Amino acid sequence: MTNMAPMGSDVTKRKHALREELVAQLRSTLAGLERAHRITADAATHEEAKPENDKDTRALEQSYLARGQANRALEARAAVALVQAIPTQGFGAEGRVSLGALVTVDEQGASTTYWIAPEGGGSRLEGGAVQVVTPKSPLGRALLGKAAGDTSEVTLGGRVRVLEIMEVA
Repeated sequence: MTNMAPMGSDVTKRKHALREELVAQLRSTLAGLERAHRITADAATHEEAKPENDKDTRALEQSYLARGQANRALEARAAVALVQAIPTQGFGAEGRVSLGALVTVDEQGASTTYWIAPEGGGSRLEGGAVQVVTPKSPLGRALLGKAAGDTSEVTLGGRVRVLEIMEVA
């Protein structure tokens, strides 16, 4: 018996759609970062940025800012690639929470669905119905390795939360 849901299943299609939605959000962020970098780099090399005296550091400061923006854009490109590589197959009835899992939890009678992704933590997908959680976050670490029927405690915002894992898909 296999742990994987058949290809083309509803879970696989849903995860594929989640992945595409998150990639689109990350690409939008990347485009903004790249645009900001271009503007700042152009400003750093513009004629008006030439130092008027030895104390004038405008161009130097703008070049530092441009470099920081370039680094953020590189990180955003890497985030897009990581999210594009997330597996979309289902985990089956005995599946444990790992990267790519769609996890439904119950907390004091309220149901929440989390998607475990390498980047994009805090993003809301499917109109807010699914929240992206990374394995690096306290919530992500608390869910990793759990299976349906398990409980997990995590302290968030100074409050202990008890989560019952209802489904791992």
